[in-house]
Amino acid sequence: MRRITGKTKDETLIELQSATDSQITDGPAVLTGFRINLHSDESSGNGLSSLLDRAPLPGNTESEKLQPNKDTVFFRDGVRRIDFVLSYLDDKDGEKKQERRREFEANLEKQGLELETEDKSDSKDHKTYFLKIHAPWHVLATYADVLKVKVPFKESDIPHGQDVPLECLSQPFRLPEHIMHPQPDYFTYPFEKTKTDFFLINDKDTFFPPSTRNRIVFYILARCPYYKEGRKDRDKTGIKRLLSNGTYTAAFPLHDCRYWKRARDAGCESERYNLYKNWARFLIFYKEQPLNLIRKYYGEKIGIYFAWLGFYTEMLFFAAVMGFLCFTYGLLSYDDNISSKEICDPDIGGSIVMCPLCDKKCRFWNLNSTCLSSWQSHLFDNEGTVFFAIFMGIWVTLFLEFWKRRQARLEYEWDLVDFEEEQQQLQIRPEFEIQCTNKRLNKITQRIIYTPTDCVCVCVCSHQISLIVACIIGVIAYRLAVYAAFASIIKDPMRKIQLVGRFITPQLATSVTASCINFVIIMILNFFYERVAIWITDMEIPKTHLEYENRLTMKMFLFQFVNYYSSCFYVAFFKGKFVGYPGAYSYMFGKSTKLRNEECDPGGCLIELTTQLVIVMAGKQLWGNIQEALLPLLRNLWSSRKGRHNPENHYSRWEQDHVLQNFSQLGLFYEYLEMVVQFGFITLFVASFPLAPLLALFNNILEIRVDAWKFTTQFRRPVASKARNIGAWQEILNGVAILSVVTNAFIMAFTSDMIPRMVYLYAYSKEGSMRGYVNNSLSIYNISQIPKNNMPEDEWFVNLTTCRYRDYRYPPGHLKEYTHTMQFWHILAAKMAFIIIMEHVVFVVKFFVAWMIPDIPSDVKARFKRERYLIQEYLHNYEVEKLKIQLSASFITEPMSEMSVTSDKHEVLSECL
Repeated sequence: MRRITGKTKDETLIELQSATDSQITDGPAVLTGFRINLHSDESSGNGLSSLLDRAPLPGNTESEKLQPNKDTVFFRDGVRRIDFVLSYLDDKDGEKKQERRREFEANLEKQGLELETEDKSDSKDHKTYFLKIHAPWHVLATYADVLKVKVPFKESDIPHGQDVPLECLSQPFRLPEHIMHPQPDYFTYPFEKTKTDFFLINDKDTFFPPSTRNRIVFYILARCPYYKEGRKDRDKTGIKRLLSNGTYTAAFPLHDCRYWKRARDAGCESERYNLYKNWARFLIFYKEQPLNLIRKYYGEKIGIYFAWLGFYTEMLFFAAVMGFLCFTYGLLSYDDNISSKEICDPDIGGSIVMCPLCDKKCRFWNLNSTCLSSWQSHLFDNEGTVFFAIFMGIWVTLFLEFWKRRQARLEYEWDLVDFEEEQQQLQIRPEFEIQCTNKRLNKITQRIIYTPTDCVCVCVCSHQISLIVACIIGVIAYRLAVYAAFASIIKDPMRKIQLVGRFITPQLATSVTASCINFVIIMILNFFYERVAIWITDMEIPKTHLEYENRLTMKMFLFQFVNYYSSCFYVAFFKGKFVGYPGAYSYMFGKSTKLRNEECDPGGCLIELTTQLVIVMAGKQLWGNIQEALLPLLRNLWSSRKGRHNPENHYSRWEQDHVLQNFSQLGLFYEYLEMVVQFGFITLFVASFPLAPLLALFNNILEIRVDAWKFTTQFRRPVASKARNIGAWQEILNGVAILSVVTNAFIMAFTSDMIPRMVYLYAYSKEGSMRGYVNNSLSIYNISQIPKNNMPEDEWFVNLTTCRYRDYRYPPGHLKEYTHTMQFWHILAAKMAFIIIMEHVVFVVKFFVAWMIPDIPSDVKARFKRERYLIQEYLHNYEVEKLKIQLSASFITEPMSEMSVTSDKHEVLSECL
């Protein structure tokens, strides 16, 4: 490979001629790292500019003049690597911005960074300047020491290969070894600038990987001031502020190559290409993820996210299988459902006349009109549902406990065991250092320290949650108001919709439309809550990035919890529970509103909860995939096609990355939030829809590849950052797991019809079967006692004397007429007993499983202790030998050359290590 660097004109012409000859004989020459100024010698007809205009390379088209390859990650000299890129526009009235840039870049050079500018005339739009930044060795070594970056000092000799059971069967799911383990396993130790000879430094240019280099450079950029020398404007600091005020338009590290083909430069690792080929394509969805390569390229924080998402998806497989078996049991026991047969029987269900479900508009109706909904309800409300609810309570414990073990293994393998975010200066937010104005004296150090201003956000959070509750009440009011309209339309024989009316009941129509409206409201409110949560957290000025993310996480999840789950909580625990009975109905906000509380279908409210859950959960996942995959694809289609059809020598590496989307600091936060909300759906209300884990499994298989595709092709390369776990999300998952046991127990007791059926079967059935259950679960009311306001407008019911309603009350004429029967109290006691027993059984099993499964695998503990011991031993030997060299040097009387001393020193050190 030949690189044309800044030489004299004659030397350059000689190299150009040799490159052209080489292309003719051996193939196309690779010319990189050369910036040609075509305007430096316009008057000279025999100069380099005229030669380039006249002499195209053989094999190229007329438009592809001889130019250097600009698809490179190096400076023009082809040696210094580009660690970071800043872009800006030369505004006409941007004198202040130019002054800020001059001061900022001068301070960067004082920090030791090396800069190189690409003029706007060399960019494709002829408007954008690009400032390339390189961190030389002494800068990297200084800040690696400050940030305690762990680097290798000896290749590991601890065997860690694990025997995989049935390895031949798992072979199709595996990736090549060089992709799964892109680098050897080393013993590592925090870098110290004074002990460079202790570490394995073969080449200083490649000792620190690109992810570490861009992390160090970003640390410098985030704290470099741009005020003039002698002034102390604390707020004029950092690249983030310069980006917000428009001084720079973008700041990003470079991808190492194009994602669809390898880099032509041998100095590039082409890791982006390997990630796209082996990870970001949907057709390889069944393959394992190259987590070590993800960590090496993007950093530990992103690596931990994909490790968690992959593990969560693997565990979903078992929940999906059990949910599918539960649903299959409902299908197979379809014909054995005696209650549904009685409802559909014309002689039984057809002869039972039910009381109106709303005032004025609703008519008396026959029970067999709900035949279809009763069959649908049986698919999810059967004996297998109880077993599945208990299984999910245990599954969620196994998931969390096994994730702790997986996380502990990653902490060891990725050198995160001793990493503490709060103790590292890297995690301190520049905004904290700038905006904190409150001062106080530290009594221990006797130094002035800054503390953030306390922000009272309780009122704001309460206001936002109240807004959500108000929207939910509005949806409930819609359900109550529109039910009567659906009842009059669907059941009206004069309207031409009888075919639809046979399959869609007023309850189903109301539930579906209300769920869709609720979903739209959820999406709208999410747009506002994200900004409110970020605004509140910014006002609090958290000290570290970890603290900022944890506070934002708790606020956002609180908003999302109320926003997404409140409608499901209403259907599960409130609908049909406060209805009253004919003659004494309950109304929302009083009788004056004429909004009568909703009743459940005779088959129970569980099918409506299933409808609500399916619409909100499936709608959210569908909308999320459209946002993440389809919209970015359409938005970036033109730029991607433009990049592919432009030759590499025309479209520079920094320009290709500049047109990509910026990956914000909170980008990973939204990915976690999406998955945790889904986790809530499949655990909190899974008893109502056993197929929810199966839908989540299909979504997550797609989600992994969509996220991988976004990171690899649509986003600029993120700044690498460290994290040893998933942060506050772990505690949120634990809280949801505990709450899910309670919610599923209450769903089975109060929303499902399982307990009343069991009480009837074992306590009230004379035949020991479910025959007669439907008639037993319906009470009788005298139509003549129904108030006129509750009666339907038409009078076809003149021959009726009684109607039935869903409750356990004494019939008219009884001494205790219309009061609850003893069977009602027996069922209530059974429900409470079921809740207590189920909760205690599941919690006991959960805690026993958590106690039985250690958080850290035993082999990881042993390897960690072994590594600690070897590190101390090697470090001790190094210090002893270093001291021996110093003592022996002090007793040598004869002068020795510096070179011989150095060689002796390295010989001793090599023997030691």
